[in-house]
Amino acid sequence: MATTWTPALPKIGIRPTIDGRRRGVRESLETQTMNLAKAAAEFMSKNLRHPNGENVECVIAESCIGGVQEASRCRELFRKEGVGVSLTVTPCWCYGSETMDMDPLVPKAVWGFNGTERPGAVYLAAVLAAHAQKGLPCFGIYGKDVQEVGDTIIPADVGEKLLRFARAGLAVAALQGRSYLSMGAVSMGIAGSIVNPDFFQKYLGMRNESVDMSEFTRRIDEGIYDPVEFDRALAWVRKNCPQGADVNPVKDRKNQAQLDREWEFVIKMTLVARDLMIGNTRLAELGFGEEALGRNAIASGFQGQRQWTDHYPNGDFMEAIMCSSFDWNGIREAFVVATENDSLNAVAMLFGHLLTGTAQVFADVRTFWSADAVRRVTGHRLDGQARDGIIHLINSGAAALEGSGQMKEKGMAVMKPSRDISQADVDACLKATTWNPAVVEYFRGGGFSSGYSTTGVMPVTLVRVNMIDGLGPVLQLAEGYTVELPAAVAKTLEDRTNPTWPSTWFAPIISGEGAFRDVYSVMNNWGANHGSFSYGHIGADLISLCSMLRIPVCMHNVAPDRVFRPASWNAFGTADAESADYRACAAYGPLYGKA
Repeated sequence: MATTWTPALPKIGIRPTIDGRRRGVRESLETQTMNLAKAAAEFMSKNLRHPNGENVECVIAESCIGGVQEASRCRELFRKEGVGVSLTVTPCWCYGSETMDMDPLVPKAVWGFNGTERPGAVYLAAVLAAHAQKGLPCFGIYGKDVQEVGDTIIPADVGEKLLRFARAGLAVAALQGRSYLSMGAVSMGIAGSIVNPDFFQKYLGMRNESVDMSEFTRRIDEGIYDPVEFDRALAWVRKNCPQGADVNPVKDRKNQAQLDREWEFVIKMTLVARDLMIGNTRLAELGFGEEALGRNAIASGFQGQRQWTDHYPNGDFMEAIMCSSFDWNGIREAFVVATENDSLNAVAMLFGHLLTGTAQVFADVRTFWSADAVRRVTGHRLDGQARDGIIHLINSGAAALEGSGQMKEKGMAVMKPSRDISQADVDACLKATTWNPAVVEYFRGGGFSSGYSTTGVMPVTLVRVNMIDGLGPVLQLAEGYTVELPAAVAKTLEDRTNPTWPSTWFAPIISGEGAFRDVYSVMNNWGANHGSFSYGHIGADLISLCSMLRIPVCMHNVAPDRVFRPASWNAFGTADAESADYRACAAYGPLYGKA
């Protein structure tokens, strides 16, 4: 399988700015300034990867920037090179408004070197004021400790901010010009599947594409998929995807011949969905040139319920396999495919994937289990991270198999980016997952749901984007940990809902205040029935990303010293950072709102 076209990966542009005065001033700073740019480029190239595993490339301006002409030449170079993120570095005073980056659509930061010989901090303050005055939000980076002149060592506090800014900026750049593909329309009245094109266009810089679900039956009936790949996929599924227990009443169970036909159908659905998203040159070879092109989709959603699932097998296998970082073609970058075409949850998944390169797990935020309720029902006393109660995350569809917690690093459960996944990791996830015949009460057309119970304790971040009338989009997040319950306890609780679905027990980190007063409050303040979780505590990166897009964060449990937003956010108030975020986002408006 090959795509017809792969979008270029965004690069980071490094702008070394300098005091433009000649006859000794500029000349004495040329080498130091350029070396600082080279050090920043080397540091970020070494520590950053794109979601597909490729190295992040940095482009340094051809000369130091001492005035407007050199700034303009740098801008043209960056446009030609596909730069999507801009970092200005300097150890000295420069002429602020003459040297600054004026591109309104490129996320930008300035690192002012903390040294005593030249006033880099003075330039940083001056140019940040210029950015604020001109309506161009910019992140300010300034180290806590004074460094020696000519030092190219990047202190830990500076490095943390450089990487946080760059990860968020690269995510913004990766969205631009891509598509969200709706496969179907509104699912069961879920508002998140009422796709809002203004949100995608103005906030994310994305297109919206849509196909009716009948496109699946057309392509399957007419053989618009690669038959060689289908045979390979079918053999792989028979070897690696064990069929689980059928919990349907005996009268509703299908015989194995019927189930085998459903297996073939859901595999073909997977091929079709992938080809719809990114295209497949093999289809052109088979005579299907239009279908070979795909929709340039970086994320998608499948309506499924109910017009599809009342008649055809559900999309659970398709969604779970695509959202995982592997299939019959081997280890690869995970796709983002949302259950029930919940486009807002797809965006949450997309943010997490772009920031981490890992698979994302879509889930219903289904049930709060207090410690007392768990003890009453099972006799088990919750302890450790779970002592204050847990939230049950469970859904039939797009739960990536990495969510099983079977990948290990130094004996601990992890979810790895595709570049770090081994075949042993793949085998462990597949072994831990059964594919259970769908409960026909929900899915009359059949299908198979991935069944696993997350093991191990993993740091994760639960995320959701919501759309609020009169306000616009907001993001909420909760950092916490997965919890492993004793098998008998987990089974008792899971049997009360749907034991055929993938199940994760989540314990958010509690602060004792506001929405994080206790676990119940986290559940009670969650804005929708869905959420997605990403491996790691990535809340600070999400906050930086949202500030670039002008999406306020309405609920989070990230420590204040980890929050990093553009410097001008401070002008909207420092006593209540959450309220200031709302005011700043409203004042600036969506990133592409005026484009």
